[in-house]
Order: sequence, then structure tokens, then C-alpha cells
Amino acid sequence: MIDLHPIKLSGDWHEGFALDIHTISSTLIGYDQYGHEVFDSQRSPIGELLYRLKYRRDRTVLDEITEAAANFITNEWKIRIEAVVPVPPSKSNRSLQPVIEVAKGISTRLQMPYSEAIVKVTDTPELKNVFDYKRRQELLREAFGIKNLELIGKDILLFDDLFRSGATLNAITRVLYDSGMVNRIYALTLTKTRSKS
Repeated sequence: MIDLHPIKLSGDWHEGFALDIHTISSTLIGYDQYGHEVFDSQRSPIGELLYRLKYRRDRTVLDEITEAAANFITNEWKIRIEAVVPVPPSKSNRSLQPVIEVAKGISTRLQMPYSEAIVKVTDTPELKNVFDYKRRQELLREAFGIKNLELIGKDILLFDDLFRSGATLNAITRVLYDSGMVNRIYALTLTKTRSKS
């Protein structure tokens, strides 16, 4: 079992957690042939698994990740949910969508319905390159919509892989409450960055 250090997340949702910090330390060790910085990064155990899934497309880590998330929800958080909803992927052209794969795994392990009721309705730039929180909020305003009303009155788990500033989760939370008419939102991410950028 993975050693986790859950971190409470504040936002517009009812309650939220990241299972652990993403990167414990990162040291600049030089530059590659293109002049890009190269770092020696030490990640938390769940951060390392997410890195392998997201950037190495290593599907072998999916079971370990979903088991850790489901165990946390069931045995530590002890929340009652009626559906698992992933944050729509920022890159729709990826052959492997980590957020969707993990959310499906969590829903299977918890024997809860999986729902893609939230959809991205406008294109936005990758937010990892936007450091100002207010600018992120502007870019996300009206970026998401509801595909259907299957979640009316339900308590749901809103899932994302990485928490940076919370701008995306907050934008989606507002849409789910206002247009989706959900009852209660619990936000869960696998990891959280060390800074708010």
C-alpha cells in the first residue's frame, strides 16, 4: 500500500483533499541540448506513480493508483458519493487520458456510476503556463458546461490528477452547482504542487 499524506483543499466544493504533495524536491542539474532546464526531482510515492502514468504512459501503475484513491475515500475520508466525475482533460489529443482512466478505476472499485456530465465548451491554453490566478479564472470563465442533468440532487466526487491553484476545480464546481444542480461536491486530486502557481 502506498504511503499517503493527505492535504485538505479549500475551494467552492463541500470538502476536498489531495492524496499527497506531488514533488518533494527539485534540483536544477543542467540544461539539455535545446537549452531547456533539466531537474532532478524527488516525488512522493503517489506523485511518482502519476508521473509514470501521465508522462511515461505506464498503464501498469493504474491499479496501484486507483486502489490508493479508493482506499482513502472508503477508509479515511468515509464520504457518501453517488457518482465519480472527472475533470475534462486539458489535452484532448492524448492517447492515454490519466484523469479519465483513474476516475473510471475509482468508480469501478467503489461500485459507483462514472459520469462525464461536465464538458469543455471552449478551448483554453494549458494553465500550467499561466501563473496569475485571476488570469486563470478569466480563461476558465464559461469554459465548461453540462452535457446532461443526470447528477441533479446527487453527492459527487469531482476528480482531477493534479491540484495547482484550484482555478479549474473551482470553475467546474460552480458549473456543477449552478447548471448541474448537484447536491454536494467532494473534490479529490492525486497530488498537489508545493506552490500555488
